[in-house]
Amino acid sequence: MALTGSVAAGAVGMAALGATPLLAQTGVVAPKRFPKTLKPTIFGDTKEFKLYIDITRQELAPGMVIHTLAFNGSVPGPEIRVKRGDKVRVLFENRTELNHTIHWHGMYVPWRMDGVPYVTQMPVMPGETFVYEFEAQPYGTHFYHCHWGTLLHMQAGMYGSLIVEDDDDPIKKRFDYDREYTLVYSAHDVNFLREELNGMLDRMKERRYLMKNGRFDAKRFSLFDSKEELKNAIEEGYQPPYLTNRRSSARLPQPNWFTVNGSSYPNTPNLAIRSGENIRVRLINAGTEEHYLHLHGHDFWLVCDDGIPLSQPQQMNTLRLSPGKTLDMVIEGTNRGLWTFHDHDTRRVTNNGLYPGGNLLVLAYEDLPDEERVVNPMGGMKMDKMAKMNMLPKVALDE
Repeated sequence: MALTGSVAAGAVGMAALGATPLLAQTGVVAPKRFPKTLKPTIFGDTKEFKLYIDITRQELAPGMVIHTLAFNGSVPGPEIRVKRGDKVRVLFENRTELNHTIHWHGMYVPWRMDGVPYVTQMPVMPGETFVYEFEAQPYGTHFYHCHWGTLLHMQAGMYGSLIVEDDDDPIKKRFDYDREYTLVYSAHDVNFLREELNGMLDRMKERRYLMKNGRFDAKRFSLFDSKEELKNAIEEGYQPPYLTNRRSSARLPQPNWFTVNGSSYPNTPNLAIRSGENIRVRLINAGTEEHYLHLHGHDFWLVCDDGIPLSQPQQMNTLRLSPGKTLDMVIEGTNRGLWTFHDHDTRRVTNNGLYPGGNLLVLAYEDLPDEERVVNPMGGMKMDKMAKMNMLPKVALDE
């Protein structure tokens, strides 16, 4: 590649430095932006995991911090990885002043382990621990999330990935991928989140006080044993919370922040790849919005839908990731460079309405030579001789 002027000078300078900043970035920074794997304790033939829920602070983007719910102190929660057929036990501790459950999305669990409050179990109340036990079935990419106050609790961070592996992996056999990544997508209305979380905490304090003093009132809790009992209560003057005296505003969330692994651009994770390498990317939509994910410079292979391997993988460059869906894709390292991977509904590529933001990522080739990343300053801007070399990629906050 022939270089001229300041570009060539920059390349010489970088060659003298020796180290490759891009490789260092993808190798050191990137793992911090993907879910951490939760290590189990082994009891005979059972793998036991400990999950707790608490309120924490989450940085969506630099300078934008919100209070949210989190499994084990992180959003998304830690990744649970097991082998198909493993016996799994999860000790779930509630450290908040709210009620919670865990639903194992896509898993074949016994019905009493499904985590739906008042249908399969009573909610896990503040200070309580509930034990979930099931066999790890079926194979594939799944996730877990709270099923109490789901509209609030899921966008507040109560979700995490659950991967069921198999030694006889059909995807590995066909594509022989070297690395894999998990991307969990979500959407947040931070104003709704703040108002509803505060309101729910206030209501729970009142309910706990009444229970402690032996003044439990099912109607006050909006809890009934049957539809007939609810109808009878309404005839006697009870007003459900969804009527005009409802406990909060009538508006539904209007997401203004969009996250991948709990972060919005420029905090989003980048995908590292090398020329000739295959990578597997597990996509999970734990939010309420549809995403139309598009990769520049490549086609990829859609290989699993809801964890189920496709008998005929599909070659594409844009896929639709609906709420509750999981999709697996394989990217082949055939076009060295820095490539955008983003939602083509660009409303989801904003931070509080400002583009670029949201779920904007980069597919970064670690073997991209530094001289290909050097650029001239914009508009003749002069650079300080002691400043860092003018390299791509950069961070842009206002287009």
